[in-house]
Amino acid sequence: QVQLVESGGGLVQPGGSLRLSCAASGFTFSTYTMSWYRQAPGNGRELVARITGTGTSTNYADSTKGRFFISRDNAKNTVYLQMNSLKSEDTAVYYCKASWLTHSYWGQGTQVTVSS
Repeated sequence: QVQLVESGGGLVQPGGSLRLSCAASGFTFSTYTMSWYRQAPGNGRELVARITGTGTSTNYADSTKGRFFISRDNAKNTVYLQMNSLKSEDTAVYYCKASWLTHSYWGQGTQVTVSS
């Protein structure tokens, strides 16, 4: 059974940092491209960052470049999102996604709220 379980969300002040984790099970993790998406109230789900199976290639949304960093540990079947210099507009539910060819899986999401 495939599972993606996000953790690490919470309330943080503007300018602060958080690290999200997504623990995967039930599939060959190292084969899959892993992505973080987010969805703010009233908005569609948008890509935040993506990392290939080997971890050698990453890409980011323009709004997060230089502040967010995606990484993965294939030995632990986990993908991370380090979020620095957080802004109020980063407030959203953050989801991880695993994708390979026609297969894709989503986690349940974790709330990140940036507020003073």
